[in-house]
Amino acid sequence: MRIWVDADACPRVCKEILYRAAERVEIVTTLVANQSLQVPPSRWIKSTQVPGGFDVADNYIVQQVNENDLVITADIPLAAEVIGRGAHALNPRGERYSSENIRQRLAMRDMMEELRSAGQVSGGPPPYGQQERQAFANALDRLLTRHHKTAKS
Repeated sequence: MRIWVDADACPRVCKEILYRAAERVEIVTTLVANQSLQVPPSRWIKSTQVPGGFDVADNYIVQQVNENDLVITADIPLAAEVIGRGAHALNPRGERYSSENIRQRLAMRDMMEELRSAGQVSGGPPPYGQQERQAFANALDRLLTRHHKTAKS
């Protein structure tokens, strides 16, 4: 298992949680962004800079991801693609995307996009706070614990 992070929009606090988790469980964690990233020196933490452009980082992650890898992203279409490849997907708010819920999430995303473009809805998600940070840390810990148990079996 590897962790791939859609890092352009990932909150800094999530990255810090991921850095600690990578060290604790010794799992390669790669942050992918279209800008240069500062990551702590570690054999477990890597960063990859891709060229700027629409979905370039997403496409890179899809090309690299393997079955049972974990992708951290708030991008629902990216989550759908990696789930289709047998990987796991988790958003920075601690919500796990799965084959059972991804179609509904895509439909809701498309509907909200239509409402926003029609001017009926404005704004985005609520601010990222302590509750979201804790939900992410807990969900990540559950996934890594499950993986660790499976790997030992």
